[in-house]
Amino acid sequence: MRVIPIGIWGGYPNKNEATSAFLIEQDGFRCLVDCGSGVLAAVQNYVELRNLDAVVISHYHPDHIADIGVLQHAAMVGMQLKEWNTPLIIYAHDKDLEEFKKLSYKGVTEGRAIRAAETLELGPWQVSFCETIHPVYCLAMKFTADGKTVVFTADTSWKKELIDFSRESDLLVAEANLYEKHLGIIQGHMSGSQAGKLAELASAKQLLLTHLPQYGELEEVLEAAKSRYTGQVEFAVIGKTYEV
Repeated sequence: MRVIPIGIWGGYPNKNEATSAFLIEQDGFRCLVDCGSGVLAAVQNYVELRNLDAVVISHYHPDHIADIGVLQHAAMVGMQLKEWNTPLIIYAHDKDLEEFKKLSYKGVTEGRAIRAAETLELGPWQVSFCETIHPVYCLAMKFTADGKTVVFTADTSWKKELIDFSRESDLLVAEANLYEKHLGIIQGHMSGSQAGKLAELASAKQLLLTHLPQYGELEEVLEAAKSRYTGQVEFAVIGKTYEV
């Protein structure tokens, strides 16, 4: 399994970059995890759009879906040119039915519902989900294949159920949008120390921090995570390939 960070920012992209999104690959199957602002331009550095096999969306905030519309335009052009042979499948929850319906577009993309109680067979992976704590309904996701596991927390406040969900993951990709001073003030997100605590309690083998703030001294977030987690931890590096 290979995981490539496409963007690492929360809320909106930093200049010339993208909001938090990841490309996950195995056995020639390529899945994009979230598709927010700047993601469509950035992901083309690593894969031709026509070679995407699926997209999985955690929730419907703009920093996670802003580029879905232009992805649909790309799919439409690709199918008109007969470069794309089948509709691109976009997986997301249907708790917001209005947003979910938008994922199916003119036969070039097709929305399919995912649910916390169900496991999705997607390419080489089994993908399971866990509801997070966020202002809108949001799902963390776990990709498992060949005894290896990658967990994406998506956007969430601290939630103890994520400990078992992330248990012994080979790679835990955790949001760390808050500085410690913002805990209890800004809702729906974790701080660096909470991401580290989650990784430590779950015995995760490696921790990547994402959905980062564009302001302040980012090293404070990393040091806070290191204060609670004894394993390998770093900010997700855009374009770096993490082998699991």
